[in-house]
Amino acid sequence: MAIREIRKKGDEILRKICKPVSAVNEKVRELLDDMLDTMYEADGVGLAAPQVGIMRRIVVIDVGEGPVELINPEKIEESGEQLYVEGCLSIPGIYGEVKRPERVVVKALDREGKEIRIEGTGMLAIAMCHEIDHLDGILFEDRVIRYVDVNKDADREEES
Repeated sequence: MAIREIRKKGDEILRKICKPVSAVNEKVRELLDDMLDTMYEADGVGLAAPQVGIMRRIVVIDVGEGPVELINPEKIEESGEQLYVEGCLSIPGIYGEVKRPERVVVKALDREGKEIRIEGTGMLAIAMCHEIDHLDGILFEDRVIRYVDVNKDADREEES
């Protein structure tokens, strides 16, 4: 397992559409492990393969409920909406309010190549949508309603 370099805004790979994984094998499982290690090292809640330079449809997520690994994820249901201030490991220090579904159901393969369906609400729904966007070359800033200075908000809280 290894920590991989996270690609930053301006790297053209982040704007490309990823190809599906054709076979789940040991190489894919090693990538999943590396992606989780990289995400945890960077204090992130999600990471998509293109963020580490791999043009395949793979994401990892952990919103505090344990790791979720999705290979070839596809949203098959979504409902409701929620606003949330998002950030991105590929765009450090920038945060913005984004509208996402309140609930999503994603179909994907797990690390053994078995089809799974995961229903996510709240933060998990946000993270799944954010990471799947990465697989299609979409960054959260493309969906920002308004940018937020989180440091300014934190300073205000300390003063009160």
